[in-house]
Amino acid sequence: MSGLRDRLTYAAYAAGWGAVKRLPEPVAVRLGRTIADIAWKRRGKGVRRLEANYARVLPDATPEQLTELSRAGMRSYLRYWMESFRLPVWSEERIRNGFEPEGQEHLREALASGRGVVAALPHLGNWDLAGAWATTALGIPFTTVAERLKPEKLFDRFVAYREGLGMEVVPHTGGAAFGTLARRLRGGGLVCLVAERDLSATGVEVTFFGDTTRMPPGPALLAQQTGAVLLPVTLWYDETPVMRGRIHPPVDVPESGTRAEKTSVMTQALADAFATGIADHPEDWHMLQRLWLADLEPGPGPGAEAPRTAPAGTERAAGAPGGEPASGARDEPVLPGERS
Repeated sequence: MSGLRDRLTYAAYAAGWGAVKRLPEPVAVRLGRTIADIAWKRRGKGVRRLEANYARVLPDATPEQLTELSRAGMRSYLRYWMESFRLPVWSEERIRNGFEPEGQEHLREALASGRGVVAALPHLGNWDLAGAWATTALGIPFTTVAERLKPEKLFDRFVAYREGLGMEVVPHTGGAAFGTLARRLRGGGLVCLVAERDLSATGVEVTFFGDTTRMPPGPALLAQQTGAVLLPVTLWYDETPVMRGRIHPPVDVPESGTRAEKTSVMTQALADAFATGIADHPEDWHMLQRLWLADLEPGPGPGAEAPRTAPAGTERAAGAPGGEPASGARDEPVLPGERS
């Protein structure tokens, strides 16, 4: 059964890559919106989980407002996929003009220092486009991490796709990825990590929109161990074809405290920066999975399933020392609206 599911998953994504990138852009935009609306109307687990997560971001929102917000969220989520399928055929000019971040001076100054840069992002907007912009507009190659899990063919295709955009993709195998990232940073390189979800035992507990979740220690540990500059980044869409973003001021390493204490302070600072971007643009936060620890407890509702410790297809942002994963990003690739 799992083999059939893997083949169907791969076939769906292969079809998307093959067909969507050949469509005229207005047609692709309409197609993405149509798929999003169909998934939203089905109200699968992913849509219900999205609404539950939005309810934490906007606790005073009415059920009707949350329903409309989840519709906008699904449209944003499908915009991400449509753009990602089409990125390989975008011209360099289109990529350069497709992303306009505020705070570029923080990134340029950090890179000029030669210390290396860790850019940490939540699941906002299109981080693949932001990465392609960095390699194209700034001429800066960067490194990220993906966990090698099934379906293998789809993993290989994702790696090839991202490498085609100028990214170095390091498979997460034990703790080896952390060492690779550290070497890149000591050489003055750029490392980009999606970093607001880590339900493993090594995740750092933080307060996020008034409740507790775990986020990965990898970004803070890399900054401590290599001297790299740690920059939070948030992304969002507006009504134009251009994605917007903000490169936040650096998160400094505390002058005193144990490594664990420093990591906790720095990870909370990342959580606070992520929260500002999510609160301002909640519809562009594509979190269709459980995030807060309270939602992992048994009980009725969309967060009642038992947590999965190693979901197939999960991309990890960085490996922590000792071989434990430091971040969980997108869950297994499945059709929109069907995530757990």
